Amino acid sequence: MFNGMMIRSVSGLVSGFTLFCAAAVAAPPPSLALPPAADIPTPAASASSSPASLEPPPGYQPPPKTLERIAQRGAIYVAHREASIPFSYTDDEGRVHGYSWELCMRIVEAVKARLNQPSIEVVPVFATSSSRIMMVESGVVDLYCGSSTNTEQRARYVSFSNTYLVAGVKGLVRKDSGIRSVDDLKGRTVVTTAGTTSDGYVKGATARRNIFVNLRTARTHQDAFNEVLSGKADVFVLDDILLKGLLANSSQADAYKLVILDESFGFEPYGLMLRKGDPEFKRIVDETLLALYRSGEIERIYAKWFQSAIPPTGINLDLPMGPELKQLIKTPNDRGI
Repeated sequence: MFNGMMIRSVSGLVSGFTLFCAAAVAAPPPSLALPPAADIPTPAASASSSPASLEPPPGYQPPPKTLERIAQRGAIYVAHREASIPFSYTDDEGRVHGYSWELCMRIVEAVKARLNQPSIEVVPVFATSSSRIMMVESGVVDLYCGSSTNTEQRARYVSFSNTYLVAGVKGLVRKDSGIRSVDDLKGRTVVTTAGTTSDGYVKGATARRNIFVNLRTARTHQDAFNEVLSGKADVFVLDDILLKGLLANSSQADAYKLVILDESFGFEPYGLMLRKGDPEFKRIVDETLLALYRSGEIERIYAKWFQSAIPPTGINLDLPMGPELKQLIKTPNDRGI
């Protein structure tokens, strides 16, 4: 029965194909035949027959803005990272710490005051380098509080606050690797974290020097760090402050094996991320940061996370504030790269 069905099907296909070919030879393709002159639309007719602008259906309600959502829910959803020391990270008990996190908590207080709802709950939400933009853009979270570079490409999907830190992009290598600069990367394996801008810097730097490298990605900063430590990769490229945080949080034996290169691949402005097209909420975010800048309190907060012992282990990154950030505090802006 199956063979009979196949024969009939093939026979039908052949017959249909033969008829199609005969028709194609007998008459020119319709697309080559011009319609009667009366049927050719004139420019005026085309303009008059253009479709009307789309109107929302009856009863359509635009999605609420961020402040409306927070007021309706009685909660603000704030995204953080797991191990982006010292920006936002968690301890063994799940509590969130960090420089970016503290700035965001100041913004939360401003939101509570604006809405006159002091009981608004803060809901921490874990995010990764790969998921953070989607989570902000789709409204899963109201604010992203972690290390995030303000770029023109990302600004197509989300908005950024005024810059609150400037980081240099550098490489972490084993001391016995023989790598001392970007020129030494020829033929080496370079790892970056998925969803970061680091791979772009690597491609640009190596292309300018006509150097070929094996470029790969890891899921998290810690995974990439471990690949260099174990010898699976030769260099881990990331923002220098994050590299220092990973080193400080590792064992002394592991940290002793590694070193951060002096040469920078580039510099990155950090901003807090929020939904695009919500100027009211962005104004609150920027005004909160601006108040910290003008009062000088930002310097105390910076010193707390970059020049003091930080939880949970009491490590001290010992990173004085750089001239780029000092200038941005005087002349704040949200320009990306």
